[in-house]
Amino acid sequence: MQESNFLYSVERTYPVSIQKLWDAWANPEALKVWYCPTDLSVAEGSVANDPTVGGIWTVGVSVPEYGFVAYFFGEYINVIDHELLEHTMTYTQSPEEFAARVPSPVAHLVRIEFKEVAGGAWCKFSQFGELPEGQAPQAQKGMESYFDNLGLYLERSN
Repeated sequence: MQESNFLYSVERTYPVSIQKLWDAWANPEALKVWYCPTDLSVAEGSVANDPTVGGIWTVGVSVPEYGFVAYFFGEYINVIDHELLEHTMTYTQSPEEFAARVPSPVAHLVRIEFKEVAGGAWCKFSQFGELPEGQAPQAQKGMESYFDNLGLYLERSN
């Protein structure tokens, strides 16, 4: 997977400690609450997260309006505490493919960077890979909603 296939990024600063922001991404219990757009929800029983090199992460996002669950899963390839999470990402709508966790040959790379900054903590989500023409802006808009939901989660958990 080459970084030259950059698709988009989303970044935000939150008024929380770097530890709290890191935990929101690393703790599977936190991901169950916020890792979806603000108008959707995480599918029951779909989250697993082991943020260590070789560890897996999984999440399903319920999309009731269209009658499916968007399943995402991958493997961590680089982890630097409080600085970086990098993992592969495969997408499917098939519960069977999700249960089997068979990586797609067109898996994406996700890089989440963290930094302590004045007034809080910053993170940036970048996605690399291939998407059909015109889908990168839609994916970016979706991730912006995830970041909105992350902000709501961080506010509630203060």
